[in-house]
Amino acid sequence: MPLPPVLYEDEVMIAFDKPSGMLVAPDRWDKKRENLMGLVHDKMGHGVANVHRLDADTSGLLLCAKTKPALDFLSGQFQSKTVRKKYLALVTVLPVDEAMKVVAPVRDATGALPDEFTVDLALGEDERQPGRMRVFKKRGGKDSATVVKTLERFGNFAWVECQPLTGRTHQIRVHLAAIGAPVLNDRFYGNPEIKLLLSSLKRGYKGRDEEKPMVDRLALHASELTLTHPTTREPATLSAPTPHEFEIALKYLRKFGTGVRRGR
Repeated sequence: MPLPPVLYEDEVMIAFDKPSGMLVAPDRWDKKRENLMGLVHDKMGHGVANVHRLDADTSGLLLCAKTKPALDFLSGQFQSKTVRKKYLALVTVLPVDEAMKVVAPVRDATGALPDEFTVDLALGEDERQPGRMRVFKKRGGKDSATVVKTLERFGNFAWVECQPLTGRTHQIRVHLAAIGAPVLNDRFYGNPEIKLLLSSLKRGYKGRDEEKPMVDRLALHASELTLTHPTTREPATLSAPTPHEFEIALKYLRKFGTGVRRGR
């Protein structure tokens, strides 16, 4: 299998556009499953190392270092939380009566998500479901915070930008679920029965009987990293294009989903 598209490359670092469904590193449960770093090592050698991770189902920008000094410098920025990370997500907006029952309700009686808010909830591994995370209201868990901006609203769906201020496993997914707006197609923390179908948006839809969802994967994408370059010591912003299926979904949501852009 070829390497994913290269978004940026110079003498000390390289960034890939990781597809949804691809592991970054070998899975502890399935060592034979294909992963991005296995492909990178096969084609570029073991001197290239990833400086952060993405969930397997999350697409987008994955940064690697090509030298040991660059790896140490970049990893230090992630550890000190000085890297600015941006993610884009299509979320399912739960009905108001359901949203008011979730862990951290942020919506008013109209049911709309605010323009901008911060989810500050401690997270830790779910003892009852290994591999998943949960919110800890009192003791336990690690401090976790995510800034969320609502870019556009479409009734039962919304297009949001998330900036995680910490780097916990599944952080964005759990935080969005905790406010009653889980990521579309999140099989762990959302409702897998909710699908984004053109027939549910367009009146008089006359498509195929066996209609396919417009987005049939976790609707979460790592879109941007801003950090200090390990050689020049200047700020550098790397970005990944919005996935095509997201663009198509947004096109129809804007046309038929009563889209409302966020004021700027």
